[in-house]
Amino acid sequence: MTLTVGSLFSGIGGFDLGFEKAGMEIRWQVEIDEFCQKVLEQHWPNVERFDDIKNIQELPYVDLICGGFPCQPVSTCGRHKGDEDERWLWPEFYRIVCMVKPEWIVVENVAGLLSAKNGQLFGGILANLAQSGYNAEWQVFSASQFGLPHIRKRLFLVAYSNSKRLHKNIFSKKSYLQYDKERYKLSNDSSIYIDVFKRSYPNISDYIREANGISSELDKFRNERIKAIGNSIVPTIAEYIGKSIISSTNDY
Repeated sequence: MTLTVGSLFSGIGGFDLGFEKAGMEIRWQVEIDEFCQKVLEQHWPNVERFDDIKNIQELPYVDLICGGFPCQPVSTCGRHKGDEDERWLWPEFYRIVCMVKPEWIVVENVAGLLSAKNGQLFGGILANLAQSGYNAEWQVFSASQFGLPHIRKRLFLVAYSNSKRLHKNIFSKKSYLQYDKERYKLSNDSSIYIDVFKRSYPNISDYIREANGISSELDKFRNERIKAIGNSIVPTIAEYIGKSIISSTNDY
């Protein structure tokens, strides 16, 4: 059975692309940014879309809800206002979870969420999920662990209904290596990303931003594109999580 997915804070579809590659089906997306909406429309023309999560009163059932709510309230680069920041949208994410009642939930955010307000915010998320009948696992991954040429550490949380009795952890190293042991090497050393980049692009210098390509004056959506990419997740990580969930579902 193909697992169906609803995507919150979809951005340009990092989760959506990764889960599709894992074998899941995207049913609906929620994204307020107009530029990102156009990207989603181009790649998922037949998927139902909604804009402002705060205005949503009803959504079709899906097996899995995923999303990365805004990270600025808990980012180490921000003002650390946490749940006092108007961009703290976990309550909206949780409201949708309670509305749809999926079997699976996948949440992404910056690693700073773990320590924000001395761990109280992350503890509150776990408490919300537990009160609604979900167990949870979480792990911090770097893009470089998946063979990509940058570090980009992000927290990923997978929650699942208490009715499930999984035979293995979603984030187990064994599960990771079974996913694709030839393509990726799980490593705690994020410094490998420079070597990966040089092997992949041997003719490009160490300076990533080079003076070539389309000028910023001619690139109409340059700022929007950079912002959207910066807010996106690595689809390869979503693909790994998706395949691990499918494997656990098949074992169940």
